[in-house]
Amino acid sequence: MLHLSKKVEYGLIAIRHIASQPISDVITAKEMADKYRIPYELLAKILQKLTREGLIISYQGVRGGYVLGRRSDQIKLSDVIYAIEGKQNVSLINCEKENPESCNIYQTCTIKNPLSKIQNIINGVFDEMTIAEIV
Repeated sequence: MLHLSKKVEYGLIAIRHIASQPISDVITAKEMADKYRIPYELLAKILQKLTREGLIISYQGVRGGYVLGRRSDQIKLSDVIYAIEGKQNVSLINCEKENPESCNIYQTCTIKNPLSKIQNIINGVFDEMTIAEIV
């Protein structure tokens, strides 16, 4: 079954939260961790990855926190997945998730092609849907 990692889930929750606030508000990691009961240290690492990819901007200091790096209608869900996981696609089947050589029945598998079609549709949705659409 299709499953987003906890890191991706937390990243989507965080970026959605930031996007739902007034544009001038700087949102802290602590605020989000407390509100959504996300482990602070894990959330901080996720926010670092989102910052590295330019999806959010980090401000340091007493009044520090995070704001969106782009408009919410310019951030695709696949951008968030890529920033956190280092790959663009969500994998429905293991041979696509890892590599074909890791599957001992890859050459004779009769379901990889139909499931790959479904995977392409799912990834297309992630490539088209923006953060603005989930706010």
